[in-house]
Amino acid sequence: MKLMVFDVGGTEIKYSVMDETLVRKDSGSVPTPMTNQEDFIETLYALYAPHKDEVEGIAMSLPGFIDSENGVCLGGGALLYNKGQKVAEPLSRRTGCPVHIANDGKCAALAELKSGALKGCRNASVYIIGTGVGGGLIIGGEVLNGSHFTAGEYSFLRLSNADWEDPGTTAGMLCSTSGLMDLNRRMTGFSTQPLLNGRQFFDKVNAGDPLSMKVLDKFCRQVAMHIANLTILLDLEKVAIGGGISRQPVLIEAVDRQVGA
Repeated sequence: MKLMVFDVGGTEIKYSVMDETLVRKDSGSVPTPMTNQEDFIETLYALYAPHKDEVEGIAMSLPGFIDSENGVCLGGGALLYNKGQKVAEPLSRRTGCPVHIANDGKCAALAELKSGALKGCRNASVYIIGTGVGGGLIIGGEVLNGSHFTAGEYSFLRLSNADWEDPGTTAGMLCSTSGLMDLNRRMTGFSTQPLLNGRQFFDKVNAGDPLSMKVLDKFCRQVAMHIANLTILLDLEKVAIGGGISRQPVLIEAVDRQVGA
């Protein structure tokens, strides 16, 4: 059995054809349409079409509060055109095959539980540092969805009560990649430093730039505080950190250092 799998983010759609042993082929990525759902469905169909004779279904992870049972995006996430809309049904109608959708953080938690870093855990979590902060909770050996499919939506947790109405106090703003870049601009001076992307920032960190290393430590302390709160609340055995910048060993080392501080 083969499936077409999509991992939809606010920047790009990653795709593969996967078999039951989790072997992937024909992987790639394309930009995520930000216009409307019709363009979104057509983009997915164009990726599916070359493989329509070999796959038996589609599995797709999405940002936002996803009602997997009914294939509906209830809200949240970067793709505003999907809010309150059915997503699985129109894609199934366009492709002619079954479609199952789920929240991206919960998909990551399930993957790590079944065959990754969280295998064998009863209580654990994934913590995904991306455009926002994605997450998924494993409680009692199962992925926790919650009553409104919002369990594990770490982006909305507050790290400060200084101003309840200020979105800048949320984990999504403070512990995300965009939060790291904003922190770097504030600590290095808006007007005197060129804007960096994540790769350029970590190039400076890995080169030993003292100010960049200081920025990273402050950022990782915020992440560590968030993870420590989750661990205290839920008695977690493990937390698996994901997201693009998690490929940087210096980030994981800094979070470990701050958690133990």
